[in-house]
Amino acid sequence: MKSDRLLSLLLLLQTRGLVPATELAERLEVSVRTIYRDVEALSASGVPVYAERGRHGGITLLPGFRTDVTGLTADESRALFVLAAQGAHAALGLDRALGSALRKVMAALPEPHRPAAELTSRRILVDPDRWMRTPLPAVDLDVLDRAVFADRRLRLRYRSSGAPAPKTYTVDPYGLVVKAGVWYLVADHRREPRLFRADRVHRADLLDDPVRRRAGAELAEVWEQLRRRVEERPAGVLVRARVHRDRLDRFLRLHGDRLTTAPERGEEWTEVELALTELGDARPLLALGGSLEVLEPEEVRTLLAEAAAEIVALYSDLGVGDSSAGAEGPPGRSPRGRVGTPHDPGAGSGASAPGPAPVA
Repeated sequence: MKSDRLLSLLLLLQTRGLVPATELAERLEVSVRTIYRDVEALSASGVPVYAERGRHGGITLLPGFRTDVTGLTADESRALFVLAAQGAHAALGLDRALGSALRKVMAALPEPHRPAAELTSRRILVDPDRWMRTPLPAVDLDVLDRAVFADRRLRLRYRSSGAPAPKTYTVDPYGLVVKAGVWYLVADHRREPRLFRADRVHRADLLDDPVRRRAGAELAEVWEQLRRRVEERPAGVLVRARVHRDRLDRFLRLHGDRLTTAPERGEEWTEVELALTELGDARPLLALGGSLEVLEPEEVRTLLAEAAAEIVALYSDLGVGDSSAGAEGPPGRSPRGRVGTPHDPGAGSGASAPGPAPVA
């Protein structure tokens, strides 16, 4: 509606100052001609808005002009009270400020919208953490946060994934990102974008040097580039397996993000294909016991057989089962993967999914 667009235009100008007409058109998803018509409409209604021409021109309001109109719709009011990642505010020291801000927003809402907004905060809860995840260590974001907002360089003592000891990095930060409860510093190291997990930072020192970001690079763009780099790593090992119906849902929860195609559920068994980064990534498949069988490649079958043998040897003193039966395989299984019924489908149910791809 035109009235909503005019109000959005007014609020953009009030918060941004001088804004090019092309940017306003892109933000409001209209043509530049429509923006100028809206500017004329605002001016005719008494709003002191005008256009500055020239290379660095744009649309702006008369200095000092403000309006207290929030213009929030009922849905916008409700959306403000569906807040995810409460822990993120606490980590930044903003949890009390958040509560205070919401109280002020509630007081500023139009009277008809207040009951729905208040009810939304009581009826909708967003918990970003995954089930049964190992508690993450506490992180100190104070220095990282100050560097981000002061546009200063950082010197980090940082232990990379799999490294035995921390190393020193001088980085140019773009910002902080929290993903599934894990905080990351997005920064350039030697002009290359990197991810640094905050809980692996042993020490962070704020330098006097101003940050040296690449021209035109913004946090959202750099994060998207890094995120895709992690998620789209080339698969080093393609694994074809089949999963018994009793454990298919669990398999999809643990390994669904590694599937190359959507599985077609079979009556008893479902064949799947997974893309693994390296051979060792197949070990967590043992968590499904006899309810999952790798069909190929042979290297993965051998790896799992050796791992299973290690487990059997570790607990051999318990005297569980018949060793001769173990040599033949579980009931219903014939050579090279002809399986009739799963053997101990609940085996390994307490194991967890493989960890995320390593970052810096």
